Amino acid sequence: MFTGIVEELGEIVRTSETGGDSALVAVRGPLVTSDARHGDSIAVNGVCLTVVDVDGGIFTADVMGETLRRTALGALRPGDPVNLERAAALNSRLGGHLVQGHVDGVGEVLHREPAAQWETVRFRLPADLSRYVVEKGSITVDGISLTVAEVGDDWFSVGLIPTTLKLTTLGAKDVGDPVNLEVDVLAKYVERLLGDRAAGGDR
Repeated sequence: MFTGIVEELGEIVRTSETGGDSALVAVRGPLVTSDARHGDSIAVNGVCLTVVDVDGGIFTADVMGETLRRTALGALRPGDPVNLERAAALNSRLGGHLVQGHVDGVGEVLHREPAAQWETVRFRLPADLSRYVVEKGSITVDGISLTVAEVGDDWFSVGLIPTTLKLTTLGAKDVGDPVNLEVDVLAKYVERLLGDRAAGGDR
């Protein structure tokens, strides 16, 4: 479990096909690897990956083909920056919201509108995710916990403060770039519970 508060802007070092529809990804992140061990979880652009090895500030992780196809990780190349976050500790503050690191879909940067102290960014929203996104609700974009400013049938917008623009990948994303999206898991649980209640009558 994560909180969507990016700890470090890391970098893809290399990706290697390992056969069997999978890849081994090496990521540079001195902060997140400072206490990382084999088996730990680190979110890379919002995707929960399991650490296989750590060496000199670089960790490697196995990535299944399913993950490469269903997220924007497959488009990353050596040198690309990535948002990194270690799994939350039970005694830590929940600065963002509950994030699983399970990407629900891939969106796209549609428009950027700079202002004096912040920037408004609009993203394409896959149709099957729109029912989970509400104004003033939470959404995770490339591993960053953000508050939805506006939402339409196939888009949503957020306001990015200078800190987010400077310390995460969203500061350099161009129109057309893909982003990983994870909707608020609480919305999915509520939908499932209400659906079961409707199907089961008053049980």
